[in-house]
Amino acid sequence: MSKNEEVRGKLFIVASPIGNLRDITLRAIEVLGSVALIAAEDTRHSRKLLSAYGIKTRLVSVNAHSERAKSALLLKEALLGKDIAYLSDAGTPGISDPGYLLINGAIASGIQVIPIPGASAGVAALSVSGLPMHRFLFVGFLPHNGNARKKALQELRTNGETLILYEAPTRLLALLRDALMVMGDRTAFIAREMTKIHEELRRGLLSELLSVFSDREVIKGEVTLIIAGCQEREADISEQGLKKMVRQLMEEDSLSHSQATRTISEKTGISRGVIYRLLLDDK
Repeated sequence: MSKNEEVRGKLFIVASPIGNLRDITLRAIEVLGSVALIAAEDTRHSRKLLSAYGIKTRLVSVNAHSERAKSALLLKEALLGKDIAYLSDAGTPGISDPGYLLINGAIASGIQVIPIPGASAGVAALSVSGLPMHRFLFVGFLPHNGNARKKALQELRTNGETLILYEAPTRLLALLRDALMVMGDRTAFIAREMTKIHEELRRGLLSELLSVFSDREVIKGEVTLIIAGCQEREADISEQGLKKMVRQLMEEDSLSHSQATRTISEKTGISRGVIYRLLLDDK
């Protein structure tokens, strides 16, 4: 090991609680108390956690907007021999949260990056969902725009793995409607306000979950949505259903082929080219 390598500090990626402050590991508390400084997504949020455990380490704000600029400054500190910990607001840094640029900058600079594992909303929800866990796909947040969200769901429609999605409460109903329309009425699971006082865990078909949450005036708390993966038989039914929808519009509503294709495309988010090819294959 060279002299320069000996004085380099380490970067600790520390998972924080997703709600209940007691969901932190003893090792995480030890690391947060021993490093030279803590980089946090939101210092106001992280200060509550640190105060609960009597940790007085200096805090530096590093969020999605400042990560590129602040990462360079933090890496300089680490190259001078200071150990640094990074905390996101909740869960594991970099998982639908800032952290990627800082971590990769540290790797490129030859700084040792050490994981301090702990809470993850997606894994916690999956573990009690009742859906297959041997293979899953973490999706995170889908696009906010309706058409872009439908397109993303269409790309996931034939995926056989259990799907893990995150969503803000204000967009939950739109996500459930689009998932039902594009993927069909699959088994799903919603975890809301996990580990907190008002924790809610619900299982059911997408249509049932949509009905439950549609009746509420306000939906609060970050949401994790787990959706069953597509089975081969499901994909076949979905394709046949798509063809039936187009034919009904052409026969019952007297729409032309192109009008029917466009209408279904707008409703489902499936591209007109895909629908057209399905009809050609059926001839």
